[in-house]
Amino acid sequence: MDSSDIQRKKVAVIGGGLVGSLNACFLAKRSFQVDVYEAREDMRVATLTRGRSINLALSHRGIQALKAVGLEDQIVSQGIPMRARMIHYLSGKKVASPYGTKSQYILSLSRENLNNYLLTAAERFPNVKVHFGHKLLKCNPEEGMITVLGSDNVPKDVTYDLIVGCDGAYSTVRSHFVKKPRFDYSQQYIPHGYMELSIPPKNGDYALEPNYLHIWPRNTFMMIALPNMSKSFTCTLFMPFEEFEKLVTSSDVLDFFKKCFPDAIPLIGERALVHDFFLLPAQPMISVKCSSLHFKSRCVLMGDSAHAIVPFFGQGMNAGFEDCLIFDEFMDKFNNNLSMCLPAFSRFRIPDNHAISDLSMYNYIEMRAHINSRWFILQQNIERALHALMPSTIIPLYSMVTFTRIRYHEAMLRWHWQKKVINKGLFLFGSLVAIGSTYLLLHYVSRRPLNYLRGPWNWIAYRWNTLCSPTNSMESLEQIPNLISRRSKGSEVANA
Repeated sequence: MDSSDIQRKKVAVIGGGLVGSLNACFLAKRSFQVDVYEAREDMRVATLTRGRSINLALSHRGIQALKAVGLEDQIVSQGIPMRARMIHYLSGKKVASPYGTKSQYILSLSRENLNNYLLTAAERFPNVKVHFGHKLLKCNPEEGMITVLGSDNVPKDVTYDLIVGCDGAYSTVRSHFVKKPRFDYSQQYIPHGYMELSIPPKNGDYALEPNYLHIWPRNTFMMIALPNMSKSFTCTLFMPFEEFEKLVTSSDVLDFFKKCFPDAIPLIGERALVHDFFLLPAQPMISVKCSSLHFKSRCVLMGDSAHAIVPFFGQGMNAGFEDCLIFDEFMDKFNNNLSMCLPAFSRFRIPDNHAISDLSMYNYIEMRAHINSRWFILQQNIERALHALMPSTIIPLYSMVTFTRIRYHEAMLRWHWQKKVINKGLFLFGSLVAIGSTYLLLHYVSRRPLNYLRGPWNWIAYRWNTLCSPTNSMESLEQIPNLISRRSKGSEVANA
């Protein structure tokens, strides 16, 4: 495929969010003509009523994708490194739990600021045009045609060589895939919702340690806090909807926080807590799985459109960014041949999408409940120690997912294997300790009590040897008539 052919190719990216804007940068670098369609107005200039800005955790996979389009340094400099979890127990005790080695960390970033930066980066390419306020009405993947509705309220049909669906968990592009044969799709709403709160700066500085992801685990629910550049923290309360529904008055909210998060009340402030709690209702969380991710050579799904996941592993954005990077790597491999690239990308990515969805569900249980367990903390410490001794053999699950590009499904399989090995090792070690302890107990601790039995046992053994020796046995036989005579006389006396 020559350069003039590449120039003629037109690509429509549906959705101007994080994945859509980054994808536009990747495709623009390949000299495609890229049109980005975003249903919302320009987030950088629009004065819209928004909720609190959500914070995201950028990790290795996302950083590698940004690096591939030359955006790593600018974006990383906007983030705050978080090197460990800071666990807030109900007693008020705080314990730090490192994510990995001293050089490993995740970055806390504002979703809004990151999205604005990526949109600006995409628009710097002369072959990218972003169409704000354009809603997708129809998608015809067989013909590569979309129908969009702009501000003039006149539907417009446009044909493209490739349509990339990056329009989120409720994707319009994906809804047209569902109508196609052999397309598997499932969605699941978990019974928990989330609510955004805020911890303001204290005396012009952070009210909590800034380089940590703070967690208040409470078994069936939890609260987390991520630092902002403004010295504030964005808090997120994750809790079953039925628990949210019980808190209907200001006193209900304050009583609940006094009982479950007493140390957070002075950080947030009672008035601000009540105001923020009732500002917006708790929001739902959805998990989406689908297969395949493409239709022929004209349409492909990426990001939440392909794999919306719950946020508890911090991989939603990172997995979406990695989609862009992997697709770009396949475009290199197949020399921009879409008919070969799309099926290969779909086959490669589906098992990883499903794996990270399952891992994210698991990590919620770990964050809100397991980290309260001493046994779990012991296992984590053992795993870290083994990783330090055998760094290429034993790698903690969190490190594989967050600090490497090991495929998600391979990380999950390897994690299961490591758990079996470690558990068997702990069982063997425990058995050896138990056997050794029992031996020592019997050999040393029980020696004195056995002395009480040694005297009677020696007397019995002596009498037995005396009676059973040949000489003594003959003497005993000779004495039998005398014994019988004595017993007979005794009987006569008794009878008289």
